[in-house]
Amino acid sequence: MDSTTIELPGSRIAAVIQEGDEIRVEFAPAYLVKIMTGSVERTRWHQEGALVFDAANLDDETPLPSLPADCEGGDVGENIYTYRDMVPVPLTSQGRAHCVLRVQGGEIRIDGGGVRLEMRDVPKYIEHIRPS
Repeated sequence: MDSTTIELPGSRIAAVIQEGDEIRVEFAPAYLVKIMTGSVERTRWHQEGALVFDAANLDDETPLPSLPADCEGGDVGENIYTYRDMVPVPLTSQGRAHCVLRVQGGEIRIDGGGVRLEMRDVPKYIEHIRPS
């Protein structure tokens, strides 16, 4: 089965934008890894997009770090699933959602009532990742 994921470590978080009860974590760029059925090789791509939380709140006790910054990793959760250091593409979920994204100088902590991934334009190829 073909699959695509965003690799959080190394992806660049450009901004966190709050409009009403919606919070957008903007990636510029996000780094994607694609796996094709039957292939031992993976491919890396880059693409801009946003992780969008609905009915969301930023953690008041954790000040936002200075952005833009490279993501060092973290967790994105939706309902009973927690994705560590990655986000599946596509992602759309209603119900409890959260994230804790680490960047140099701090963390971005969001809780919400739904999460979706909005990717822009088309992914651009970077390289093949061959097994060692």
